[in-house]
Amino acid sequence: MILQAMPQPDGATERIHAIMKTLFTAEAISKGGRSGTIQTPDRLLNVTLGNPLEEGAERRGPSPELLFAGAYSACYHGALGNAAKKHGTPVKDSTVRALVSLIEDDQGGYRLGVELHAQLPGIDRVQAQRIMGEAHKTCPYSKALRGDTSVKLVVD
Repeated sequence: MILQAMPQPDGATERIHAIMKTLFTAEAISKGGRSGTIQTPDRLLNVTLGNPLEEGAERRGPSPELLFAGAYSACYHGALGNAAKKHGTPVKDSTVRALVSLIEDDQGGYRLGVELHAQLPGIDRVQAQRIMGEAHKTCPYSKALRGDTSVKLVVD
């Protein structure tokens, strides 16, 4: 991260702004919405979606929420390992299980509900909860969901 001083229009004291470095950008293209397909330009990902809300399409493929659950559990798991190291408690053979629910709100819109369950063998419950909280602060997926999505952290 680079810090850059920015002059203010009124000549006031300069503010410091962080310039972040993009590490990479992932691209995916959706056709047909929740019952369609997702594909990447390099075809590394080429998925026909299933839709639990559409009869006959339930088992055709993964739902967007299932794909999100897999991606979130992997990302959070990485943050969990980093948080454990930071706390001087490296974890071995840990697992993270993500449950992602599609919830209809009272205004006719939709939200996600998330539960992240972690098993941290050899780590006591209080320390595990502390590590999970630290991981939740640094995980990019957790950051992206702040404010509009409930994320519940559970030590298993």
